[in-house]
Amino acid sequence: MTGDHQTLALLLFCAFIAVTLGITTWVSRNRHGSAEEFYAGGRLFSPMENGFAIAGDYMSAASFLGISGLIALYGYDGLLYSVGFLVAWLVVLLLVAELVRNCGRFTLADVVAARMSERPVRIAAGTSSVTVSVLYLVAQMVGAGSLVALLLGGTSEAAQAWTVIGVGALMVVYVSLGGMRATTWIQIVKAVLLMGGAIALTVLVLVRFHGDFNSLLNTAAEKSGHGKDFLAPGLRYGGDWTARLDFISLGLALVLGTAGLPHILSRFYTVPTARAARRSVVWSIGLIGSFYLMTIVLGFGAAAIVGTSEVKSSNASGNTAIPLLSLDLGGGAGSTGGTVLFAVVAAIAFATILAVVAGITLASSASVAHDLYASLRRKHAKPRSEVAVARVAAVGIGLTAIGLGLLAKDLNVAFLVGLAFAVAASANLPVLLYSLFWRRFTTRGAVWSVYGGLIPALILVIFSPVVSGSPTAMFPGVDFHLFPLENPGLISIPLGFLAGWAGTATSPQGPDKAKHAETEVRSLTGAGAV
Repeated sequence: MTGDHQTLALLLFCAFIAVTLGITTWVSRNRHGSAEEFYAGGRLFSPMENGFAIAGDYMSAASFLGISGLIALYGYDGLLYSVGFLVAWLVVLLLVAELVRNCGRFTLADVVAARMSERPVRIAAGTSSVTVSVLYLVAQMVGAGSLVALLLGGTSEAAQAWTVIGVGALMVVYVSLGGMRATTWIQIVKAVLLMGGAIALTVLVLVRFHGDFNSLLNTAAEKSGHGKDFLAPGLRYGGDWTARLDFISLGLALVLGTAGLPHILSRFYTVPTARAARRSVVWSIGLIGSFYLMTIVLGFGAAAIVGTSEVKSSNASGNTAIPLLSLDLGGGAGSTGGTVLFAVVAAIAFATILAVVAGITLASSASVAHDLYASLRRKHAKPRSEVAVARVAAVGIGLTAIGLGLLAKDLNVAFLVGLAFAVAASANLPVLLYSLFWRRFTTRGAVWSVYGGLIPALILVIFSPVVSGSPTAMFPGVDFHLFPLENPGLISIPLGFLAGWAGTATSPQGPDKAKHAETEVRSLTGAGAV
């Protein structure tokens, strides 16, 4: 990229960072330091504000960079991500949004512990939440590294590494100083910027093809090098039986995983009532639905205008398709329009990454402090000391995500998020649904359900082609993969449900009927909710 691209994009990066740090500083001066303030922003956000913030949390670097890149590389098969992410919101709206807001206080573990023995359940759910959050953070780190590597010429591994470190440092600052209130406002600003950028690029792509979507698809097929196969299923997931099972596994993970994501569930606690939580999801569905429809246009637009081979040569995983598309739509390399549009899109993508990592880090640090730490020191932990632990936890989680982000720098960000969704759907969703809807569910069932989904999911990922045995693996030079699928969801999600049933069936202690009745009334009516 030219010096103009670098200078303008870096100036816009710095402007967004300055604005968000200003928001964080302002919030840190006007908070009173309570756990409710730090974890839930005082529960003062309106449904519209929270809806924009949820959309900001959900529309991550995986959505903006990864999905469009996969569509540009694989055509029809890349659409699975757009469809899966969107359909997942119906599961959230219909099954968990209102009930979680009524039953919980700050975290997923609050919902489960409402009718169980607290200590083992909180430790299990807290461990699972932190694991999912770190996997999700790795995807954002990889997106940030790819973006800045492209900006600086595509060859600077040192710049990529320093970017990952810089993003990690910023997310720790956002969370430790501003808590949920600052994170929410950063998400709102980012959602507005991202929607504006996506709308502008979508309009420019459609104008280039005179509004003829059929022409766009045909051109994309021609320039992809795959012909009509580009528009048919099977290019990525249609080869052998392994690829087809991977397709099913990924679909299950995407559709079921959202309802188990800790940073999404924690957003329902920032509004005053369950009705407001439900309306928040309705707002977010409108924003998220329109955004994912636009990623389809942008993905095929990148294939048609930039070309699949150009996208792949810039980044083998397709993470840079959108910045390259914006450069061409603005007038090409060296033009003023191309420079400005590229810089704006790069800045929006960077803003997206910063905002999402702040939300995930807050959710995971809340799990460490509110669930793990407070469980071990339940009698002595005061709200203020708990918040202090959450701030320290944010640093530890940031360091872990930085290290893993450097290892996974060559993987597609949407694909990495698919892994996080698979772990969330395996470990968090079964225990959440059982707790809300199964009268006989017991403490042993809850603990077995979490670990019965979490441990197999992690083991299958470690021994999959994602970690070793393929050119794009984390460790390409070695091969110890035993599990053929890239996404473990097809095996680990049923295991999570099965382990919850087996734990309950073999439990020596029966369910607490009084606590279940109280939880059921509270979940359905909101009576007694915090």
